[in-house]
Amino acid sequence: MEIIGYIASVLIGVSLGLIGGGGSILTVPVLVYLFRIDALLATEYSLFIVGISSTVGSLSYLKKGWVDLKISLVFGIPSIISIFLTRTYLLPLIPDELIQIQSFIITKNIFLLLIFAGLMILASYKMIRSRTSVEVLERRSAKENTLLAVGEGTLVGILTGLVGAGGGFMIIPALVNLLKVPMKTAIGTSLIIISLNSLIGFTASMNHAEIDWKLLISIAFIAVIGIIMGTQLSRKIKGEKLKPVFGWFILIMGVYIITREIFL
Repeated sequence: MEIIGYIASVLIGVSLGLIGGGGSILTVPVLVYLFRIDALLATEYSLFIVGISSTVGSLSYLKKGWVDLKISLVFGIPSIISIFLTRTYLLPLIPDELIQIQSFIITKNIFLLLIFAGLMILASYKMIRSRTSVEVLERRSAKENTLLAVGEGTLVGILTGLVGAGGGFMIIPALVNLLKVPMKTAIGTSLIIISLNSLIGFTASMNHAEIDWKLLISIAFIAVIGIIMGTQLSRKIKGEKLKPVFGWFILIMGVYIITREIFL
């Protein structure tokens, strides 16, 4: 299973480099079901893996000038604040056992995985409809769109803090639709935001768990190889064409997690 997990880790990086998002949403299922890591700890590991791989992936976009640092701050600052508050205060408040219905118990781990599965289904919907999801909105003023971007940045931060996903599937449409950022710049800027969010989220919670650094660094290293591959492939293949296919895969994974955690 670990060999399959390492192969999947390459795919996480490839998708991040190729389409700027979506790869991080595979990280927690890979860690939980292939590496047999506790769900709560997997969200922490995911932040490190996604943060490191996104940082490496953003370097080529920075060199080409496909990163808007000002927008990174507009979107990123509320995300960072939300992640810190979520990892530091909100997660510890969730009890180990939330609901018990006869013999069925929804534990903290199951709760986080169900949130994650819901996020995967939402991400798959946006990816499958990728061709229509980047229509530029003209009716709102620039100020209103900026405020909406700040609000979405806050939401991305909360979700990233809870489940360890980078949120690229939400960030890129917001950058394109609300802030009128060109697609390639949106991907590069998204990678910067994801890397900041993930690494700060990991730092905020790393003192609360025992970390297997050898395993974590090995997975991150393989994901980095994947993102380098994905970045190279992005020069030859348009990521937008692959998004619907990747979206269907994520949809199947989301349904599988819900079925496994509730019915099996």
